[in-house]
Amino acid sequence: MTEAASLPYRPNVGAVLFNPSGLVLVARRANFPNAEGPAGGWQLPQGGIDADENPRSAVLRELAEEIGTDRAEIIGEHPDWLFYDLPAHLIGIALHGRWRGQRQRWFALRFTGADSDIRLDADPHPEFDAWRWTQLAELPELAVDFKRPIYEILARSFAQFAA
Repeated sequence: MTEAASLPYRPNVGAVLFNPSGLVLVARRANFPNAEGPAGGWQLPQGGIDADENPRSAVLRELAEEIGTDRAEIIGEHPDWLFYDLPAHLIGIALHGRWRGQRQRWFALRFTGADSDIRLDADPHPEFDAWRWTQLAELPELAVDFKRPIYEILARSFAQFAA
């Protein structure tokens, strides 16, 4: 078994994408075993930062990869890196077994496209199988347990952009 403390945190960006009504895009993970349940299968778009990539560029690239569009503009940034640790049973398995968790830079973005621009099937191996708009305050209850503290922080940090 891999010792968590011996692994680094994966550099990552996350997107809190607001529509014109102030609702937030959440997407359901295609490979999550409990995706049909009320919590756990839904999350915000997020992904790794490539070597020598700027986090602001990375968040737009990740949007394009995960939801099929980068039609958005950055309207806010959480001032601190946020960290989460994987649960013990996922160490050595999740995140290709190379990381203990993630170090994340989160951005608030305004969606400048139309709902029809969101294409989960744009990638040959889609990460998500469904998406919807939801209230920012609902994020923590949708999150898996180990990401919930971050979603609570984001709900407070980006409240000024919410409906």
